[in-house]
Amino acid sequence: MRQEERPRVDLPTLLKALRLSSFAARYQEVAEQAERGGWSFEQYLHHLTEEEVLLRRRRRLERFLKRSHLPTGKTLATLELPKLPTSVRRQLPSLCEGGFVDRAENVLAFGLPGRGKSHVVAAIGHELVARGYKVLFIPAFLLVQQLLVAKRELTLEKELRRLDGFDAVLLDDIGYIQQAREEMEVLFTFLSVRYERKSVLLTSNLVFSQWDKIFKDPMTTAAAIDRLVHHATILELTGDSYRSEAAKKKALGKSLE
Repeated sequence: MRQEERPRVDLPTLLKALRLSSFAARYQEVAEQAERGGWSFEQYLHHLTEEEVLLRRRRRLERFLKRSHLPTGKTLATLELPKLPTSVRRQLPSLCEGGFVDRAENVLAFGLPGRGKSHVVAAIGHELVARGYKVLFIPAFLLVQQLLVAKRELTLEKELRRLDGFDAVLLDDIGYIQQAREEMEVLFTFLSVRYERKSVLLTSNLVFSQWDKIFKDPMTTAAAIDRLVHHATILELTGDSYRSEAAKKKALGKSLE
């Protein structure tokens, strides 16, 4: 008995089934362009495939950026480079390339409030996302809260695995964590799990000699610092406060009105 022929499925449906959205949207228009230009079949296919790859990459980076929670305004373009210390300006280009992430190294930014620590680290984060790295920007106190909740719900290991999915975690304002042993323990666990495996970028208004305010116990403080600095670039943000300068300019502007 002759097997019945399968019904013919149209091309748009096939392309949709294969999730080739750019192909489906563009194949007719590009076919007309190819006909006018006398393209070969290979040139036509190459053009469509290239568009599909670019579209997927753009969508992937959009997903990465959305998941990163990076501050939208704190980019390299909005960073006032002349106000940064010379040593920081010199290190920024190589950090933005992301090699330190491939080597599972850390970036530690220190400075008094208002010196641009968060902006510098966020700008690096935006550049990393643009290069295809998975990044998470999160205030240190919020990360600790999430880890504490996970610990109480007996899902800490699961939460640490989720965080492990990020190539770099940008921990902002580590100096503002409340001083409780339980909080110190989950933060130390997080840093230990990522040690020599994944990158941490953090900002702190406290120098290392003051980190006993965070970790309380001298041994734990020393162990945390040792893990962070073993493979790390240290950025020291000095100079005047950006916020103070902005406030002074605003006040001056009003006085001249």
